[in-house]
Amino acid sequence: MNILITGICGQIGSHVADLLAARGDDVVGIENFATGRPEHLPARPGVRVVEGSIADRDLVETVFATFRPDVVIHTAASYKDPDDWHGDAMTNCVGGVNVIAASRRHGTGRFIYFQTALCYGLKPLKTPIPLDHPRNPANSSYAVSKTTAEEYLEISGLDYVTFRLANVTGPRGLSGPLPIFFQRLGQGKRCFVTKARRDFVAAKDLARVVIRAADGIGSGTYHFSSGQDVAIMDLYRAVVSAMHLNDSPEPEIRELGPDDAPSILLDPSRTFADFGDIEFTPMTRLVAEAVEYYKEFGVVGGYTHLKINADNT
Repeated sequence: MNILITGICGQIGSHVADLLAARGDDVVGIENFATGRPEHLPARPGVRVVEGSIADRDLVETVFATFRPDVVIHTAASYKDPDDWHGDAMTNCVGGVNVIAASRRHGTGRFIYFQTALCYGLKPLKTPIPLDHPRNPANSSYAVSKTTAEEYLEISGLDYVTFRLANVTGPRGLSGPLPIFFQRLGQGKRCFVTKARRDFVAAKDLARVVIRAADGIGSGTYHFSSGQDVAIMDLYRAVVSAMHLNDSPEPEIRELGPDDAPSILLDPSRTFADFGDIEFTPMTRLVAEAVEYYKEFGVVGGYTHLKINADNT
């Protein structure tokens, strides 16, 4: 198949590209390198990268007209600065619409989209959050802009699959607490931990399910979640252990801020029913693999969709 991946050098996009290239699909990617890194995608036959932004309508049209993708896997997103509303709107809204509209014009067979669990807001009415929970993307420019594009996709008439995501982390991941803990611990700095819980899932596990969706399994909206969450403190301790820094001081414990939530646990029942058994990497191995990646490639920045971690960097 001809498959287009937007954000191909990001964490999710590059893991998907690895699997597609290994089985011989013809892959082209669009990447602006705002958060994607070239080392995530070594040169290989059958994979091409077009440098540029999906907010550039002419560029998107040229890629579609030239490549004629059978499937679009839309992983590109702006998220690294929660105050950059313009950047989020241009990439997530305008860019998302550019890719959706081009898919309609050129007869793309299937469109795969990725959405943040923050689309449900910080105070969900029920936990685990069901798929029919109302969307309420308050307090997050990232969530507002991603939800806008998701709604355009829903009225597009395209055959689509949307994955609303738990906390995707592991190797090649530069957002969330894991890389921030690694960076601060490596610098001998003390960390802080909030009294929150999250469901941490590996990008490589998500990528395997995305391949099934690209091959035609599923339709509509799904939660990609293990169905279990862990305390942020447990994640911190896993990072300390993986870095062999067991004499590190205990982190400062902080109450939740106004833009954080105790838990955003998603109900994955429909995903398990339609996609079958999903293998989830245990947290200790996920963290160990991420630490090895950070040791080799470093942590450039430490991104978060929320403002709460601003002084933990």
